[in-house]
Amino acid sequence: MNEAIKEAKKGLKEGGIPIGSVLVKDGKIIGKGHNQRVQKKSAILHAEMDCLENAGRLTSKDYSKCTIYSTLSPCEMCTGAIILYKIPLIVIGENVTFKGPESYSKSKGVKIINLESKECKDLMAKFIKEKPKLWNEDIGV
Repeated sequence: MNEAIKEAKKGLKEGGIPIGSVLVKDGKIIGKGHNQRVQKKSAILHAEMDCLENAGRLTSKDYSKCTIYSTLSPCEMCTGAIILYKIPLIVIGENVTFKGPESYSKSKGVKIINLESKECKDLMAKFIKEKPKLWNEDIGV
């Protein structure tokens, strides 16, 4: 999770939304990413999507051995990608500032571990307070 938090802070420094993600296989980070919707004027580059893109093409066998870490509960789009590739475990920093469709993920066999990280909560709460319009755009409000 520390690497995902570093990614979130990197995104914030770039003027973006502070959400980070890493993909781990067999204890090794194979992909990192952060929300880049602002920086790249992208409709889809949430942290998890950027992380999966940066990990490159993997086989279904590879994905089945992965864990994805995200500083925030994944949204519907990112959840869909996680389910599509059958990544069995999501470790989230927090789900207080935003809660994605966690019950749907669980119904599809994905295990979720919530670390309830104060650092992740504080990072998002401060951002949402300072830039509510940008945050609302990111989550489709």
